[in-house]
Amino acid sequence: MGMQVSSGGGSGGGRRRRRRRNQPISEINVTPFVDVMLVLLIIFMVAAPLLTVGVPIDLPETRAKALEGDTEPLTISINSSGQIFLQNTEIAIDEVVPKLEAIAANGYDQRIYVRGDQDADYGTMMKVMGRINAAGFKKLGLVTLEERDS
Repeated sequence: MGMQVSSGGGSGGGRRRRRRRNQPISEINVTPFVDVMLVLLIIFMVAAPLLTVGVPIDLPETRAKALEGDTEPLTISINSSGQIFLQNTEIAIDEVVPKLEAIAANGYDQRIYVRGDQDADYGTMMKVMGRINAAGFKKLGLVTLEERDS
């Protein structure tokens, strides 16, 4: 009384398989995406150290803790030969205060960091800091490296 249905053989099964092969694949191939991301990662890893170009200063080491801040301070650097730099531009000692007054966005509340090479002349450092303080800038700090235990 029962009817049997054949599963498998015959030409009907073959047609169904062909239809599946001709249908578009709905999967996303992520291999090119991963390749591009890895190449970009390598490029940024190589380029990142090159973006931190500045005045080469051999900073002294101390045990002082880092200051917290939300805005980028103005930086004055003094290298071992006594040259003075505002950010990355060399300036004369007489130009320090006028340039700071022109640049300071927050007026005299602007933070100013002085980076001095450990072999820089102490007198030059004090002249620069004295002029900045006399001009009315009160948020003045010295930049050092953390002391390494050796």
